[in-house]
Amino acid sequence: MHCSREVAVLLSLLVSILIAACQGNSAESHGHFARFVRAVDPQNNLNLSWNGEALPHPCNQTKNSFVRCDSDGVVTEVRLENLNLSGKFDADSLCKLPGLQVLSLARNSIHGYIPDSISSCRNLMYLNLSSNLFRGRAALVLKNLNHVRIVDISRNNFTGSLPKISLAFGDRGTGYSMKLSSTSTSSEDSGSPESEPQKGSAGTLEKILPVALGIAVIICVYFLAYFVRKRVLQMSEEKKLIKMLSMSPAKTSPPSMQLCPAQVNPEEENNRSELVFFVEDKERFNLGELLESAAHLQSQTICSSLYKVILNDCAIYAVKRLKKLQVSFDEFGAVMRRVGKLKHPNILPLIAFSSNHEEKLLIYKYQTNGNLSNILDGSIDGKREFPWKLRLSIASGIAKGLNYIYNHQNPVPHGNLKPSNILLDDNDEPLISEYGYAKYRDPKISTMFSSNGYSAPEKEASEKGDVYSFGIILLELLTGKTVEKSGIDLPKWVRSMVREEWTGEVFDRRITNPARDQYGFHLLDIALKCVSGKPEDRPAMAVVVEKIEEVASANDDVSISSLASADQFSPKDCCLLHSMIPETWDTPGSNY
Repeated sequence: MHCSREVAVLLSLLVSILIAACQGNSAESHGHFARFVRAVDPQNNLNLSWNGEALPHPCNQTKNSFVRCDSDGVVTEVRLENLNLSGKFDADSLCKLPGLQVLSLARNSIHGYIPDSISSCRNLMYLNLSSNLFRGRAALVLKNLNHVRIVDISRNNFTGSLPKISLAFGDRGTGYSMKLSSTSTSSEDSGSPESEPQKGSAGTLEKILPVALGIAVIICVYFLAYFVRKRVLQMSEEKKLIKMLSMSPAKTSPPSMQLCPAQVNPEEENNRSELVFFVEDKERFNLGELLESAAHLQSQTICSSLYKVILNDCAIYAVKRLKKLQVSFDEFGAVMRRVGKLKHPNILPLIAFSSNHEEKLLIYKYQTNGNLSNILDGSIDGKREFPWKLRLSIASGIAKGLNYIYNHQNPVPHGNLKPSNILLDDNDEPLISEYGYAKYRDPKISTMFSSNGYSAPEKEASEKGDVYSFGIILLELLTGKTVEKSGIDLPKWVRSMVREEWTGEVFDRRITNPARDQYGFHLLDIALKCVSGKPEDRPAMAVVVEKIEEVASANDDVSISSLASADQFSPKDCCLLHSMIPETWDTPGSNY
């Protein structure tokens, strides 16, 4: 106990020293930032308020949206884009900002060479220097940037060819890598020498590192006895693990990639990072071909990225990269095999998948016709027509696809159904995408996106949850209002309109087809049942399909002449749905 108290006192002292070192270096980091700004903006186009020779602390100037800091006042992002900056790039000062992760100087007139000292920005993850006047050899520039995850140096005056920029996925040993294509404007080599390697003084990180290492050593010694005891208790399990590894032919793979239940095929055991296909042999390719192909980032979230990948044979695929999924390798593989076997005109087919203990890749055929969210937004903005017949066809297709999913044994819920996940093929047929993995997302991350308006109140991945999401989409198709864009509680708004006998005002006025009034109320009734607050009150997907098909069939049978005038439609019929709304449903003034 006496020894423990001494260690605790020493540990507290070292932590205090570390905090003091951090505070002492805040002013030094501030000075480095000021020198960088003076160099890149000698004419002060940023209109910063200078106090003599000193620049006010960037984290204290909230009006300067081009700088972002963390809670400790450390600069993490600098975005000086399209600001008519005409100075030079002082990488030596910039790289002494220890917390800098994002830098963008795009669309300016910054000139000169990119100093070799840019390689000392070890924490930099994103760098965009595109559309400037930088010079030098592209290959040498990229050599100094090989530690940066995403780089764009296109549209400058670099000489030589600009190679494809590597975009790494995780650890080099177990992750994936694709190449992100980029273009550059080449010019004649002016003969000017490349920038000399610039040796700056030791940065803040180098000063703090010895203290941090000392603390780490003390912590390791302090807990050594605990780890030794834990190790002794695990000796029997360790012996079993070593025995299994010695019998496995894939000795270079991580242990977590080798251990599996007995029912897993031994041949698949040796190829856990290879692609598992669900198509004909002639359509297949290997993982190496995929990773060496040009990939264009389409979208990105905290736990996923979507790429458009063009293979050497010009075949185009959509590749979904997933991380932070809370699922074992074997369970994920089993679910993807079930998903891959689903063949339906309204489900985007899974071409192949690849998985390791850190990341997953899902490969689909790339769809060029956009998604339902694009169509809804385009219709709202007046950029495209969205006729009644197409809306009805899309609603019917989505319902059929979901019904097909739940007609299988042990169905896998979608759990993330929304317009952006409904793709359209060349014939405007809806294709349900992003299917099969939503329930494995980290709950802490999922809650950040749970208020998107499409999730059921119970927040569970199930058939009734997908029915609720479908009901929201159907309401969007009928009303022309989108949850994400308007931010309204769409079920509440529709129920309010119906309850107050304003039902005719519910439908999208951009739909000119009289069939909207003839059959829209039947679809509205279906949608409102789907978005019931209680799961047990929602219909099964099979019932939803049956009702929509009845409307679609009747819509096809009615001639244009019988719907020549919307004035023939009785106001009494407009309010038929009102009689179906219980008294407990909300009104415009309710707090539902």
